[in-house]
This record gives sequence, structure tokens and C-alpha cells, in this order.
Amino acid sequence: MNAITTLFDLSGRVAVVSGAAQGMGQATAIAVAQAGADVVLIDRNLAGAQSTAAEIEALGRKTLCAATDVSNPAAIAGLFRQVDETFGRVDFLGNIAGDGLLARPEEITIAEMQQVLQNLVIGRFAMCQEAGRRMLAQGRGSIMNIGSLASITALGRGHIAYSTAMGAVVQMTRELSTEWSHRGVRVNAVLPAQVLNPSLAARMQQDPTLEERFLKGIAIGRLGKPADIMGLAVLLASDASSWITGAIIPMDGGNLAMNAGATPGHLQGMVQSFRAEQQK
Repeated sequence: MNAITTLFDLSGRVAVVSGAAQGMGQATAIAVAQAGADVVLIDRNLAGAQSTAAEIEALGRKTLCAATDVSNPAAIAGLFRQVDETFGRVDFLGNIAGDGLLARPEEITIAEMQQVLQNLVIGRFAMCQEAGRRMLAQGRGSIMNIGSLASITALGRGHIAYSTAMGAVVQMTRELSTEWSHRGVRVNAVLPAQVLNPSLAARMQQDPTLEERFLKGIAIGRLGKPADIMGLAVLLASDASSWITGAIIPMDGGNLAMNAGATPGHLQGMVQSFRAEQQK
């Protein structure tokens, strides 16, 4: 094994990944397992998590599956007690699962707002706290919080609760990094744009114009895929990122870099055709 391969090697480490039945959670779990880690797979879809676990076990890794409610701090504490009994350590947390909801700011109820904050802020913090305590005790570890571009830019379209919660996740990441990095625990956030998953696919089926609207803001010209997080997850879990902490990393196909009035390259031909038609 050469020096570069060693940097990315996760052999002997334990990763805890929420949302592991599908999407970015599944992709993260498989990626860190391919790099050598044993994996704790959390998802309320337990059968889906077990299916992911079967793929990981075929690689020769150990797994633990749990249907833990990641919005419930007591349930999360119970999960980590299971992790202690099974593996005795935690080296990486992929903090991915959590539900939002769409509602106009003038119509959302306070109860709905509290529900989203519980799911995405309190739940994520409880996961960080439980994993972080164990990482601090062993003097090393890495946490990857999944936020959203909605953490730092506004989406509209009823995202008030989701964006507010994800903004808190970004600031939580910065604070935890500042508190813990000198004690060996790195904390970073990844901010995806639109990544194709079952819920987004269902929304696009209901609104056939949605994909085209999204693509107008994505310079690369395609929606994200769950697999797009795999390399980044291994990087953040491994020693290859040992001096990266408190980072807020867009994973967005160029969305954040692009001015709102810009025309991405994959649409420029359409614009030129439109102008040619106008000049006739």
C-alpha cells in the first residue's frame, strides 16, 4: 500500500451513517465500507438498511443495523450504547437523515416549524453529541453533517422551515469544529444542490417543469446523483483530510458559483437559437 492509498484507508475504523437505506446515506455507507470501515447503518426503513448492510458484508466488513428515530435524542443515546457494545469505538459520523416539509411562511404552523427543527437541528446535534463524546475520548474522529445550499442561500417555494433548520446546521458545524478540532475531532458540512432521490423524483413527477427549472441553475447540466458524495465522504472520513475542519463544502454542480442571471453552457445553444428566431 503506497502513501496515497494509506491516507484514504479506513481499515479498522467504525462509521455511523444515518439514512443508509437509500440516496446519499446508502452511497456514503458503501463508500466508507469500500475504503475499509465497518458500518453502523441507521434508517427507519430497516429492511432497506439491511439490504445495504448485505452489500457491505459481502466486502468482508461488519455491520450493525438500527431503525433509530434520528429526531429523538433518547433513541439516539440508546443507539450509541449499542455501538459501544458491538464495536467499542466511533471514527466517522455521516449525519444525513432528517425530514423537512414545504409550507408558505404565512401558513406554516408553529408546531410544523418545531417539528422540522427537531428533525434537522436537534436530531443532528444529538447525533453529533453522542458521536463526538466517543471521538473526544479516543482523541480522534470526523463528522460530516449534510446541510443544503438552502443553508446559505434562499430557495423560496415554501422552504422556510427547511432553510432555517439547515442554516442552523451550518452554524452548528462551525461551532463544533471550533470547540473540538484541537482535541482531534473534525467537523465539516456538505451542502448539496438537487440530488436525485425518491422524494425528489416524486416531486418532479408531479411537476414536469421542475427538473428544467433546477437545471437552469446547475452549470454542469445534470442533477446530482447519490454516488456523487462517495469520494467526498471517504475524503472527510480519512486522514487525507486531516487539516480540513469547519469547512462548508458545496456539492452542487456549480450552482453556487453561478450568478442568478448567468446562462450555463448547456443552455447557451438554446439562447442563441432564441435570439436567432427574434432577429428573423
